[in-house]
Amino acid sequence: MSGSPPPPPPLMRPEFDVDRLSQAVLCFSETIYRSNGVWEGPDPLTPIIPLFLLQIMVAILFSRLLNLALKPFNQPPIVAEIISGILLGPSALGGIKSFRNMLFPNYNFEIIETMAHLALVLYAFMIGLQTDVKAVLRTGTKSKAVSLSGIMVPFLIGTSLYYSLPHDEKPGGFVFCGGALTVTGFSTLAIILEKQKVLQTDVGKVSLSASLVYDLSSWVLLALGLMTSGSSENIHWAIICSLAYMVFCVYYLRPLLAWMVRKTPEGQGYSEYYICSLLVGMMVSGIITDAIGTHPMIGAFIFGLLVPSQVLEAAVLDRLEDFVMGVLMPVFFVVCGLRTNIDVMASGVSVFTVIMAILFAFAAKTLGALFSTCFSGLSYKEAIAVGVLTNTKSTMAMVILEIGQVQEALSTQTYTVMVVSVLMMTIVVTPLTTMYRPSQNLVPYKRRTIAKAKQNEELRVLACIHGTNDIPPIIQLLESSNSTEKSPISAFGLQLVELVGRAPAMLVVHNSSRRGVCRNLSHEEVQTSQIISAFDNYELRSEGVTTQVLTARSAFPTMAEDICNLAREKRAAFIILPFHKQQSPEGDMEETNPAIQSVNEGVLVNAPCSVGILIDRGHSYSNVPARNIVMLYFGGPDDREALTLGQRMAEKSGVHLTVIRFMPGKDVPEMDPMGFSGYNRSFVSISIDADKDRESDELFLNNFKSATAEDKSVTYVEVVLNDEEEAINAIKAMDGRKYDLYMVGRGRGIASPLTAGLADWCDCPELGAIGDLLVTSEFESAFSVLVVQQYMKSFRSGEESVQSSDRMSQMMIDSNTSNNNNNINSNSTKVEEMALRRSASESESAFESFSSFNGRDHI
Repeated sequence: MSGSPPPPPPLMRPEFDVDRLSQAVLCFSETIYRSNGVWEGPDPLTPIIPLFLLQIMVAILFSRLLNLALKPFNQPPIVAEIISGILLGPSALGGIKSFRNMLFPNYNFEIIETMAHLALVLYAFMIGLQTDVKAVLRTGTKSKAVSLSGIMVPFLIGTSLYYSLPHDEKPGGFVFCGGALTVTGFSTLAIILEKQKVLQTDVGKVSLSASLVYDLSSWVLLALGLMTSGSSENIHWAIICSLAYMVFCVYYLRPLLAWMVRKTPEGQGYSEYYICSLLVGMMVSGIITDAIGTHPMIGAFIFGLLVPSQVLEAAVLDRLEDFVMGVLMPVFFVVCGLRTNIDVMASGVSVFTVIMAILFAFAAKTLGALFSTCFSGLSYKEAIAVGVLTNTKSTMAMVILEIGQVQEALSTQTYTVMVVSVLMMTIVVTPLTTMYRPSQNLVPYKRRTIAKAKQNEELRVLACIHGTNDIPPIIQLLESSNSTEKSPISAFGLQLVELVGRAPAMLVVHNSSRRGVCRNLSHEEVQTSQIISAFDNYELRSEGVTTQVLTARSAFPTMAEDICNLAREKRAAFIILPFHKQQSPEGDMEETNPAIQSVNEGVLVNAPCSVGILIDRGHSYSNVPARNIVMLYFGGPDDREALTLGQRMAEKSGVHLTVIRFMPGKDVPEMDPMGFSGYNRSFVSISIDADKDRESDELFLNNFKSATAEDKSVTYVEVVLNDEEEAINAIKAMDGRKYDLYMVGRGRGIASPLTAGLADWCDCPELGAIGDLLVTSEFESAFSVLVVQQYMKSFRSGEESVQSSDRMSQMMIDSNTSNNNNNINSNSTKVEEMALRRSASESESAFESFSSFNGRDHI
């Protein structure tokens, strides 16, 4: 210090004049604010900047190491973060005086606390971006009942706990205690449900939907606690101003943001100008809400809710999330840990009282869920499971407690008891969840194939849609499937949306009354509106049709599992999957998204019912349902399933079905199922019995011919061929016959000399040999292709399991034996080369053997 300072000015008096500051001398230690390194001071950690950097480094290190240590126990990250804060606080290492003075001295606490509250503001903004208010409003009756009781009961118990522990007379403390027990971590719960494979169960859906309401209500309670903990004379002004600001945001600020988003062309990324504008707007909103008596994080959360574009939300989250969650939030949990002191938990009260307080806090959600059984329809077992799951806490619970402590509404003892309660509640959720096994998943359903669906029974179809280009071919296929009052169709349209950012997976059921496209809708909402409109129109135009549209938001690696779970839940007999390639205006098949192929392969492996992959080769542009259908029949269960669907379509007025059965000639040697290309003797899940399969084909076709003998809309043709070459040429020669839809089986387990060599040349193995040929070859006419795989089952230890045909095909290719396969592989190579050189005239001659049977005019 230098100079003899005059008497300090009255800084705390209202009449303090800023101009008088020039007459004052402020006292501070120069080594705290600047440093010339270790050469001028014995302690390099005394200056603020290096000390603050060390604090951040220690906070991140402790959080990451504990998260790594708890990972085998499937604990969510918040558990590691709370424990790391407690370990660094006075309850553990911070209780050592030398450690605290070195790492967390008193003169530096305000700086680290300021950074912690900056983390809260940015965290609140990100939560606002990820919160879907419409999803909260769409929650079902059960979820609303659970939410109502799950808010009231925990809030009352939290209020009782507040008054049972020593507390100050300052108002508003009970709101923070009750609010902390009300919170349920939506993202954390979604991760736990997905890991425990109960996300698609009734309990999982109700818990997840209820947590949406809990999260939104926690912000209301936080704002209420902030307003009530201030001066009682100004509470009404704080409430009025807060409501007025929300009205201004909804009716003026949100339309302004929507206009800004519309200025950006579809598909074009958002520049840094948009990101910076949003961040500045978030800060201004925080300043306004702080000025009216709440907190800056309330304003940041409200501003995040207003952002209308999910793409813009994702762009902001991509820039903020790693920094905020990985760097700043560990600092926040350190501050929480520094305020937590386990030594004072039992001061003034007995240990029994503290233990009972923690137990009652843990039981709050469970009691609330049990109370909801009176009007939610949940059983007691389901209610207990929901109560345990909704005990999962998120950072928001710690935020409420931290704000309550800063506002001096919570004593250190009450704050510590609540922090320990939040920690214990979250820790026990995962172990208790592993004990829950929903019984409804063990109940099988019998109508898993089209063949097993009786003539006068409902056919349940799950149609998957990735984009608007998938809508016309799927609707045309459904319209061709002949729904009647006696043989109805229930069609479930599933919009598949890739998760953008790190939001949790969700399944949304849409109201069929929603139609039209609003200007303020996002790109995803526009697509959803178009899908709903298409299915509504299909239901209105058709007889005996009921529709429902759903949206599944999930990552591509888990999308196949979501499709299979939903098909099982809806008891679907048939799943329609769009192909991952679409025809360009030039006629080429262009890949839209390679991840869709992986999704289709995953569904084929694990589907609980029959599956069809629909390929559009330009027929959907006609906007007319398929009227001229051809079935290419080579034999096997997949072909029989495809022909069953074709027979159903042929019953529709104006539809003509041509069945072409390809048969090997008498001179063609029969193939050994154990010796055809790629067969793996060690794979015994699907037994290929050629004789039995031929008998099944003959019996099925005889029944089919008997049923359609008098039906002029069905033509049956048998064609004798000698090898793969003739099969290729015969199929290619069908180009120009004006077929709208080609139907083929995927061809699993077929030991036919007409297709044995083609499998090794498939670009798309999920389509099978014939389906791949129809897609990859050049055709002049426009048509669609439906590749069908029949559901097959086996019984192992009394349980039903779907056969992994894709795994079988891959294993068959990987385990070729040279003795059995050399001749066939060389023969298939020769066939492919000859087929490529074959002219169109030669293809026509190969087709002459059955062209005379197909001369009838088709409608």
